[in-house]
Amino acid sequence: MYIRDTIAAVSTPPGNGGIGIVRVSGNQAAAIGNTVFKPIHDGGLASHRFYFGSIINPASGEVVDEAMAVLMLAPRSFTREDVLELHCHGGWLVVETVLAIVLKSGARLADPGEFTRRAFLNGRIDLVQAESVMDIIGSNTEAALQLAQKQREGLLSKRIDDIRLLLIKVLALVEAYIDFPEDDLGDTDINLIRNSAGQALDIVSQLLGTFEEGRILRDGVSVLIIGKPNVGKSSLLNLLTNENRAIVTHIPGTTRDIIEETVIINGLAVKLLDTAGIRHTDDLVEQEGINRAMEKIPLADLVLFVLDASRPFSLEDQLIYDALSDSSVVTVLNKFDKPRQMVVPEHIIINSQVEMAACSAVGLDDLRQAVCNHFKSKTTVDNREIAAISRSRHRDALVSAESSLHRFAVGLDHSNLELLAIDIRDALEAVGSVTGQTTTDEVLDKIFSSFCIGK
Repeated sequence: MYIRDTIAAVSTPPGNGGIGIVRVSGNQAAAIGNTVFKPIHDGGLASHRFYFGSIINPASGEVVDEAMAVLMLAPRSFTREDVLELHCHGGWLVVETVLAIVLKSGARLADPGEFTRRAFLNGRIDLVQAESVMDIIGSNTEAALQLAQKQREGLLSKRIDDIRLLLIKVLALVEAYIDFPEDDLGDTDINLIRNSAGQALDIVSQLLGTFEEGRILRDGVSVLIIGKPNVGKSSLLNLLTNENRAIVTHIPGTTRDIIEETVIINGLAVKLLDTAGIRHTDDLVEQEGINRAMEKIPLADLVLFVLDASRPFSLEDQLIYDALSDSSVVTVLNKFDKPRQMVVPEHIIINSQVEMAACSAVGLDDLRQAVCNHFKSKTTVDNREIAAISRSRHRDALVSAESSLHRFAVGLDHSNLELLAIDIRDALEAVGSVTGQTTTDEVLDKIFSSFCIGK
């Protein structure tokens, strides 16, 4: 990446739409604006004002489109560089033509996430806030959007800074005594060091305690529907998605592969996975589907174990139950509108059970509530001003910091000061990597490469 380059990209989604936006950032943005845009009234582009006019192809002088333009001079822009936005009609050919003209006028095509990366490198936002931009764009529930907005506003960053300030205070005291070894650590300083490090550890532990909540709100949950053939798994999927997503027949083995569909249940994003019916079969294709279903079990946040209440409990049901020993399970007794033959054996432990008839939607609300109840204690984000972590990167960094601070606490009474300083520096580096103070270029490349071009 060449930070002094002027970059450009389309910032609106691909395809046809009402408006398309071409964004330009860099020290040539104003010059490019004056080259490709002609306002309806004579004069240049003043900063932070919208102008109506035409986009011109400088090579031919032809009008490409009627458009609006806004120039935002540094540092009052998203990237803290000069930024130009051209708002044209949203046809894909029009937008691509405008972009091509801008590139020929002195800009280069931006890399994925390069606008946001420049905002980060120029101190406009930190790394948590940069990641929150993509989380805002990708939010599919109100709770996920609320969490991302809180991170964008800097609530998590503020807690990270609180940790860093405490650790810097501790490191300064420890290194002062390293520099002047003739002075012994007094009880007052030891207590100050212990208390400050303890406060930092408390905040780290509190943030780590929010990860499961944040992950669920950001990514949603995966719910695996499993059972033997013809118990109503596909009917259940169709019912929850409110569409005929899966084929439903009386013929066993209809579902051969895993069908995935995401739905919103009481504000929670739920990825449903309908699987092949578990049974003994010589059909190689069906057997592969069964293998894939079994592989998904330990990866699911919750399993819906579907039983046919109109049929006796079978060896196939037992096989599935045994495979769910380490999983969170809601047992669904389906076809409850038919004469009941199912008698669940006494050794089968059922923590959560729903009785329903998928063919007529009886019990659907109970099932939705059972799914939500399972995650309710893990999704308590509300309108309070709270900070929560939602990415594995954040969690891994804080786990590393927590480990370093535990070593520091244990060694404070008997380790030498040089070792204690190493522990605090390690904790500082780990915590700083969350907001980007100590993040390597390799990690930054990985983070921003996941962004879309134009953001």
